[in-house]
Amino acid sequence: MDPRHSAQDVVRCALCRDAVAPMYCNVCHTHLCGDCVEEHFSNKSKVHTVVPLEQFLSTLNYPKCSTHPTEQCELHCELCDIPICSSCISSGKHIGHLVDNFESCESKNEVIRKDLEELEKSILPNYKKSAVIITTQKTDQHKHYQKLTAEINKQGDALHREINSFIQRKQSEIDDMNAQHLAALEKQEDVINTTLHEIKQIILHLKSLLESSNVSRISKYKSRHGDFRKLPPKLKISPPNFQPQKINREQLLKQFGSLSSLSIETVEQGYTAPSSEDETSHPARPLLDVPRLIADIPTSGYDYLYNVSGLSDEKFWTRGNNEIMKLYNMKGEVIESVQSKSGNMPADIAVTQKGGLVYADYNDSSINLVRGSQIQTLITLLGWTPLSLCNYDAGAVVVVSAAGKLRFRYTGPPSTPRESFRPFGITTDSCGNILISDRIKHRIHITDREGHFLRFIHNCGLQAPWGLCVDSKDYLFVTEKDTGKVKKILYYK
Repeated sequence: MDPRHSAQDVVRCALCRDAVAPMYCNVCHTHLCGDCVEEHFSNKSKVHTVVPLEQFLSTLNYPKCSTHPTEQCELHCELCDIPICSSCISSGKHIGHLVDNFESCESKNEVIRKDLEELEKSILPNYKKSAVIITTQKTDQHKHYQKLTAEINKQGDALHREINSFIQRKQSEIDDMNAQHLAALEKQEDVINTTLHEIKQIILHLKSLLESSNVSRISKYKSRHGDFRKLPPKLKISPPNFQPQKINREQLLKQFGSLSSLSIETVEQGYTAPSSEDETSHPARPLLDVPRLIADIPTSGYDYLYNVSGLSDEKFWTRGNNEIMKLYNMKGEVIESVQSKSGNMPADIAVTQKGGLVYADYNDSSINLVRGSQIQTLITLLGWTPLSLCNYDAGAVVVVSAAGKLRFRYTGPPSTPRESFRPFGITTDSCGNILISDRIKHRIHITDREGHFLRFIHNCGLQAPWGLCVDSKDYLFVTEKDTGKVKKILYYK
């Protein structure tokens, strides 16, 4: 038996998924039955090359067997993770091992093709853009630090000018006091020198009188000792002193100016893988003509039921008009209950990728994460309060990009009067379609990712629909505010 086909299920057609597929498209890497070949060729986005499957398999470049060099390895042992040949199978060394043929390499080729396309069309250009951004940032960085250095030097020059001005002012004060001090000393010196000269003249006169023995001159002498016994006042001068203050470096630094610290952080860049031509050429997933109600799940403990968020395909969290959040199963049984940390009614709930419950507290402006029996406050907001992602007063759903740029506003189908559209809950499914609850009109709007209206869901007995979420299979869960029910709805074929 040909080992390439031993113990293998027949290959089915990728289009109808029922018939055996004897044909293979080398371009699209797709198995086809005879009836679907024509339909496949109707897709004009590519030039298709359809060949018999055997011909495709014969073109595969099989590796040589390391154990039996003359044999080609047309099989692969999953357990040993090595290519093997038919002789390896006959040897019995791989009995009980999962053995696969190399037909699976076609799917690998498709993965490689898509990876190459994404690398060339998206990842490589994005990295080139990042490289250009880094070059620009380096230029801006150089200019910024040059400007920063200039500002520091300018402030230093200003500080030097102020210090020099202080020095000049103090030096001027010193010069003035020095002049005053010197003038006082010179004035006193002049008085003393004048008196000294006068005293010397009197001494010479007295000596002359004594030597002359002239009675007439002696009799006329009058003593002036009383004028000179009183000495001139002594100057008591306290010269100025400089008392330098200890330089406070911290205060000086504050006076000079502060320099903020360098902050370097990495910010994750959003990335969306581009759709391949195969994906864009296929029609969107068809919607049911008449959506079906799959389950009608009652809840309890709320006067009004608001939000729902799926933990799994079988469990979901709910929020009503009190402080209790409840985890239900599909039977309507309460699995777990959590009271908000503040005792306030949560404004909205969501489930993280790791299964944690997050809720917004409107009253204390906080976002909180429930982990088991612990509640951790993640964010406390300042200046605004968290509510939800949908505000019915605006009468519109506003969609923005990750950068905050407006993409579109949805106000209902063109035939819908603006004032009659009151959105309450919103969610998206795996196709990117947007689902919006309209509590006033008791229906769900479905739009595509560009905001184009697709259809309503209004046949499942909906009463005041509010919160929305979808599970991994795109089943829609809807809360009814007044009935307290959660409805599970199928809307895709």
